Amino acid sequence: DVLDPERLIQCPYNKHHRIRACRFPYHLVKCRKSYPEVAKELATCPFNARHLVPQADLSDHITKCNDKASIEQDIVNQSSGFQREQMNAVSTWQAPPCEEDWETELLEQSDSPFVWGVTNSGINSSSTTFEQKNCLPSSVRAPESCPYAVSWK
Repeated sequence: DVLDPERLIQCPYNKHHRIRACRFPYHLVKCRKSYPEVAKELATCPFNARHLVPQADLSDHITKCNDKASIEQDIVNQSSGFQREQMNAVSTWQAPPCEEDWETELLEQSDSPFVWGVTNSGINSSSTTFEQKNCLPSSVRAPESCPYAVSWK
């Protein structure tokens, strides 16, 4: 218990057990295993797991549970806070400047196929001869063949 952790609470599984409030949750787990027949008859409060009541009395307990009001208030506070944040939120995001122009790049590209590691600059499409220039660093060489077999050839 927040107010007095040393306060003694009666165990719902065995009426002879008196447990300090700070140890009560641990005791409930232990006693539930020791008294499975009693555990079947008790229901846990949805607002506070320390509240174990007979299953027949659960609906009555839920309407009167003191912890229900604090949880409902938390839900109201969270939802109203979220709505306030949504209303006050103004996006300051701006798109970064774009230096690419895909239209001009498309016009500048030649009709020749792309070959990895080979530069086709200076080739005009009417010429049948073209110069191959290896633009790879000296430590890297272009592959001489495909790494896989092509079935349609």
